[in-house]
Amino acid sequence: MSVTTPKGFDASGVAAGLKSSGEKDVALIVNNGPKYDASAVFTTNKVKAAPVVWTQEVIKNKKLKAVVLNSGGANACTGPEGFADTHLTAEHVAKMLSVGAIEIGVCSTGLIGNRLDMTKLISGINDAYAKLSPEGGQNAAAAITTTDSHEKIAQVEKDSWSIGGIIKGAGMLAPDMATMLCVITTDADISQINHQLVLQQCADLTLNRIDSDGCTSTNDTVILMSSGASLEKPTMEDFKSQLQTLMSDLSNQLINDAEGATKVIEIEVLNARNEHEAVDVGRSIARNNLLKCAMFGEDPNWGRILAAVGTADAEIDSDKIDVYLNNARVCANGSAIDLIEKVSLNDRNISIKVDLKIGTFSATIYTNDLSTQYVHENSAYST
Repeated sequence: MSVTTPKGFDASGVAAGLKSSGEKDVALIVNNGPKYDASAVFTTNKVKAAPVVWTQEVIKNKKLKAVVLNSGGANACTGPEGFADTHLTAEHVAKMLSVGAIEIGVCSTGLIGNRLDMTKLISGINDAYAKLSPEGGQNAAAAITTTDSHEKIAQVEKDSWSIGGIIKGAGMLAPDMATMLCVITTDADISQINHQLVLQQCADLTLNRIDSDGCTSTNDTVILMSSGASLEKPTMEDFKSQLQTLMSDLSNQLINDAEGATKVIEIEVLNARNEHEAVDVGRSIARNNLLKCAMFGEDPNWGRILAAVGTADAEIDSDKIDVYLNNARVCANGSAIDLIEKVSLNDRNISIKVDLKIGTFSATIYTNDLSTQYVHENSAYST
């Protein structure tokens, strides 16, 4: 059910012909109220797609009636014409719903540089509108996929209110967020809390803690919409707890479906001077291609981990650092110990722990290995 698990939402996903495969490529998610509170977080890439520029502007009103999403084209680096296409898309959906275009979010994903086929997109939106349903969440999730191997959905329920979400992403998974589109819905009334702050905090602890390939997309968007249909008003703490649970689930689905991945790697950095430095060390490890290749080859090369730590913008003392692979200590105080032959990396899930022994702060980053399949997929994914 996903985005239609919470009361007050309809969704659909249809094939408009934007994808050459003929698979679903247009999704529509509509909030039927009575509340229309919304917030969003976006890519930090300075090159932003037209739909990101549009939605960043309309979300300033903190209200959305609907979000329309398409795969099969990013509508990024398409100039004023691409922005006009986004505006037309929002206007078309708004007219159907008898609201202003300022209440419509727009998201796109796919190849950069080409304008969308607007005839196909508008036809697809018409079809999506006709097929809106409280059971349409799964189809909406399917319509936003690109190189994903499957749809990614989640939902959590608390008392008489719930949160649901759909997400897409398999490559360019790096802070901040990834080549990733995500729509989250709730029937909780969150008008009384700072939901923008809560969404950003949860994104920082979940979606921004995965780093597959160090690449940041032009189109990243996470949108939260509230219908208030349950009439329940959770505290900020309760809502944040449930939202973080949902977003953690979606994040795990992303990294487990990363392009070409044969390993999922959890990197836990312990005892850093502050949280920012713990995160930076984790990301430095996650982005080290030599290490990622070693993990693909199931080689417990802890020296590559230590070398990656040294590139981070963090205070370290290399003579204090301990390194663990799958909970076996392979490096003590910056030097080897004779346990390396006992480490097995045969399983899909690999744990790396780095104890800096500098402070008291910790952070966990998730990544994957660098495989021959990843190179193949991304050399074949072209215009």
